[in-house]
Amino acid sequence: MADDRSNTEALSPEDGGPTFSEFSAATYDQWRKAAESALKGAPFDKKLLTRTYEEITLQPLYWQQDIEGLPHLDSLPGFAPYVRGTAVLGHKGEPWAIAQELPYSTPAALNEALRADLARGQTAINVVLDPATRAGLDADAAKAEDVGRRGVSISSLEDLGKALDRIDLEETPIFIQAGAMGLPIAALLAALVRKQVKSTEKLRGCIGMDPLGTLAAEGTLPGSLERAYDEAARLTTWSVSHAPRLQTMSVASHAYHDGGASATQELAFTLATGVEYLRALQTRGLAVDDIAPRLRFAFSIGGNVFMEVAKLRAARLLWAKIVKAFGASNEAQKLSIHARTSAWNKTLYDPYVNMLRTTTEALAGVVGGCNSLHVSPYDEAARAPDEFSRRIARNTHIILREECNIPRSIDPAGGSWYVEWLTDAVAKQAWHLFQDLEKQGGMFAALSAGLPQKQVAAVAVKRGANTAQRRDVFVGINMYANMKDRPLEPAAIDFQGLARARSAELAAYREAVDPDWRQAALDKLAKAAPEGVMEAAIHAASGGATVGGLNATLGAGDQPAPRIDALCIQRGAVPFERLRDAAKSFAERTGAPPKAFLANLGPIPQHKARADFARGFLEVGGFDVIGNNGFPDAMAAANAALESGAAVVVICSTDETYPDFVPPLTKRLKEAKPETAILLAGYPADHVDAFQAAGVDDFIHLRANCYELLARLQKKLGVLA
Repeated sequence: MADDRSNTEALSPEDGGPTFSEFSAATYDQWRKAAESALKGAPFDKKLLTRTYEEITLQPLYWQQDIEGLPHLDSLPGFAPYVRGTAVLGHKGEPWAIAQELPYSTPAALNEALRADLARGQTAINVVLDPATRAGLDADAAKAEDVGRRGVSISSLEDLGKALDRIDLEETPIFIQAGAMGLPIAALLAALVRKQVKSTEKLRGCIGMDPLGTLAAEGTLPGSLERAYDEAARLTTWSVSHAPRLQTMSVASHAYHDGGASATQELAFTLATGVEYLRALQTRGLAVDDIAPRLRFAFSIGGNVFMEVAKLRAARLLWAKIVKAFGASNEAQKLSIHARTSAWNKTLYDPYVNMLRTTTEALAGVVGGCNSLHVSPYDEAARAPDEFSRRIARNTHIILREECNIPRSIDPAGGSWYVEWLTDAVAKQAWHLFQDLEKQGGMFAALSAGLPQKQVAAVAVKRGANTAQRRDVFVGINMYANMKDRPLEPAAIDFQGLARARSAELAAYREAVDPDWRQAALDKLAKAAPEGVMEAAIHAASGGATVGGLNATLGAGDQPAPRIDALCIQRGAVPFERLRDAAKSFAERTGAPPKAFLANLGPIPQHKARADFARGFLEVGGFDVIGNNGFPDAMAAANAALESGAAVVVICSTDETYPDFVPPLTKRLKEAKPETAILLAGYPADHVDAFQAAGVDDFIHLRANCYELLARLQKKLGVLA
């Protein structure tokens, strides 16, 4: 120990050890020269600059001078423009809420999972409603397939009571994804709180009415947009006096993100939506200082960690700028952010990789300063989560909080030259697009004209092309396929039976209520003045009015609902998953998956690199790839390929040896089995035409379109219809 201490002391600057000042700092020019030397003639700009989907060019290295003059750098956490967070102490003062979605079909199933998870780390209720409830329909009036699908069926006060049984709503924040028309479900919630002899003034969370988000995702609304804004204004007016801590509108980016949008598009569209909501409620008599704090932005968080961190920081910066222009106070300029991990990049094959994806996305969300977060269970793409997948997702939060100690640092990304530069770049790009939307007349006008849909689709096409060529990687899907893997299977749900059961429960509920009293309460609601609508709705809900009854009364005399082209919401991995599904079905029909034989030529060092590449290339299409240690000549390779019975043969060797091997090998294969698909690993440009003339059907190489080549092969073999 004495020797160790003396060695350490000898290195200290006080005792003559080295200091940083003794070393000359490298300049950018010196680094650039060294980098170009390491590239060995490859162009610097092509190899080391990255062009993102946001049309932002990323440098390989950032320096302090890159952020000189950025106006937001002088700001502090908790102070305008809030780029560094809306709280002085960040997550150290109040950690983000663990707000896990629990998309169970029935109130009882939701309550069971919710109480279990609240006892094990979850800190907020996050209710996902089924399509029927979001549309304002009772379970017995909706299509069976909409009852309990990926969300809870709530028709009555009794249903909501079962869902939230033994949960203290004064202590636990509640977020309800209400769709376009949220006043009926808000009335049920307020009625339940009062029935429990609790105070609505202590309610926290959000009744997430989001009519434009619903319109973008579904192409229509349950009623007119004006009615949606009327309901939002009435609920917001009521909340100012009776539930001051309850937010009333959500501005969700999920439809854009899951359609393939870039981060800047996602940000611009949500900002434009938020502005439209501000204006709509202002014209209905509310002050901006009452509206802005009751908007809750909800962002999907993708896998590009630094881009997502920058997106959330830029969102706070730009929203503060916007709300300030409306004349709001500093407090009203604060942006409340809920984040959820992306649905776009989740996969059915190799599903446990989803746990790794959500971990990095959750990290980006909390480092970016979200106020609440949902981490997707690994099986979210296929089914409602089981206890295991819920536990892993929930514990992701807790590890970030307790083991990674994220909350100990206030704005952990702050000061990073890269993050600060990227925050500014994202903000500028999003602001330009936001201004374009304003020139179009706002977000609704832009959606009606199809502008956001076209812009998102254009980026989605780029993503699809890059995925097909494996420039964008989905681990386990278009790269590194696990051939022993079994995909997630959707849970079998009897929606017809579920709808019948829910209808029976609702019939029993109606039987227990005085119909004359209920109708009188609904008549009173129909005649209520705007400022009295919410209290009248609560009174009706307390007396047995259902979601459907409240919605029909509120919507009496409504104008037609708007209709637009909805966004194409999708998962990025679906095309490759369909190839795997086709190969799986083929194996079930024929007893074996489609086979490919590697015609490896020469010793192992000569063919191995291309053989490994070809194997990985074909396996993502579900092919059973037959390998070997190589053959000494073309005839031996051809004979082995024919004996294997494989319908696909891949020739693997070097460009230098191909001219000798390819012609005799292809001739032998085509003469014996003309339908054989012959591929060549590599792309020897000088010989492509000659090899195709000799019988080579296609080439496997880095620039090949993997999806298109595999789809052609599957169609040729009868694997893919």
